[in-house]
Amino acid sequence: MNTKVISKEELKQLYDKDYPAWVDMNLQLLKEKAYELVDWDNLLEEIEDMGRSDLKACISYLAVILEHLYKLDNFRMYTQAGFEKGGRGWVKSIITARGRLEVLIKHYPSLKPKIKEELETAWEMAIPEIVASAYEMGVKISKDDIPKHSPYTYEEAMERDVMEEF
Repeated sequence: MNTKVISKEELKQLYDKDYPAWVDMNLQLLKEKAYELVDWDNLLEEIEDMGRSDLKACISYLAVILEHLYKLDNFRMYTQAGFEKGGRGWVKSIITARGRLEVLIKHYPSLKPKIKEELETAWEMAIPEIVASAYEMGVKISKDDIPKHSPYTYEEAMERDVMEEF
């Protein structure tokens, strides 16, 4: 065994003190099949987080789509030539976010049913952005003025033809 001798407790402490060293140490232990020394608790948590990071990205893209659909439907009349040019920037953002979301789903198809289940999470993330944008346009609203649940289905968010509105 080539691994420096380290106790399980020292390895667990290394997780908080020097994460890259913790990764290197666990990787070496796994390569050497020294499974009894691996920091399994933190390693399993890290593997779970890896799986969630792509889902978080999908939720973030969906939140942008929902936010901009809502602004197109409710704040377009407040736009001016210098601010969003009648909502064209929102349309561009929807198209971009849809494209990025579709790429992630293409590469990781198991995310599609999960992202559909996270529509309300994405909507919750969109609400503060909607309120902030309204403020920026001079429209005074609060989060209580925004629907509590998404006014859009996942299918509508992904398929509505926003370019036809111009």
